[in-house]
Amino acid sequence: MSVPFQLGVRAHDFNYCPLPELIGKLRAHGFPAIQFALHKSFPESVTELCALSPGAAAYYGDAFRQAGIKIAVLGCYVNIIDPDPAKRTQALNEFKTQLRLARDFGASLVGTETGSLGDGYTEDNFTEEAFGQVVESVKAMVAEAERFGVTVGIEAGVNHPLYTAKLVRRLLDEVQSNNLQIILDVANLMTPENYLQQEQIVEEALELLGNRIAVLHLKDFTVQDGRIEIVPAGQGLMNFAPLLRYMKYKRPHLQGLLESTPEEELRDSVQFLRNLYNEL
Repeated sequence: MSVPFQLGVRAHDFNYCPLPELIGKLRAHGFPAIQFALHKSFPESVTELCALSPGAAAYYGDAFRQAGIKIAVLGCYVNIIDPDPAKRTQALNEFKTQLRLARDFGASLVGTETGSLGDGYTEDNFTEEAFGQVVESVKAMVAEAERFGVTVGIEAGVNHPLYTAKLVRRLLDEVQSNNLQIILDVANLMTPENYLQQEQIVEEALELLGNRIAVLHLKDFTVQDGRIEIVPAGQGLMNFAPLLRYMKYKRPHLQGLLESTPEEELRDSVQFLRNLYNEL
């Protein structure tokens, strides 16, 4: 029996619209799951993340649940290694608020990247000290997640302290808790120097991280003027076949979330990925 393709989307990749209209769009595209960042999709409902109430979480969570849409990732992308201690504490408090309210949203996983020690590209992110700060912050986040019976999802990126699958594996080894899982976005690991080796990079990531991968992000890229540029899925250089094969045969029903594909391009990208999945 063929395993259905669990393809979802970031809710804020849709153009801004009221909640009923957003739900209608999600259902029209057949998305069973979303990544939901309330402050991005409905900023008027969030004065500040730390002030978010259980009522607000339940309002949105109930609406998606009644529509048959699962919040696969509750997005709370904050800078957990901000060099300013006060800002770092604020970021961690915002993330912990989302952990506390995750069940009200109907979500079990709250996701973030690590953030950065500076604005834009900085080699300060590639030091042992930066990795140590990631470990310290993630340990605090995971301790809170364990209290509420939910999961922290960490996403790597080339300009962050977690810029390879090996470093992500090291984080998992240093933070000994199953309440820490990985959001794998292999496009985030691509650089103008390594993208031609993407097959090996994907293979290494899937092998090293294995069943600690909670969700896959699916996005595409090209290389323009020596820089990685994100493009709608199916229009770039990403070979999605190994990822979709992994979803279909190694981790059946694993959720893949389409990312950074504008609403106007969604239909073609969804069809491209579904056709490829069905051909595997």
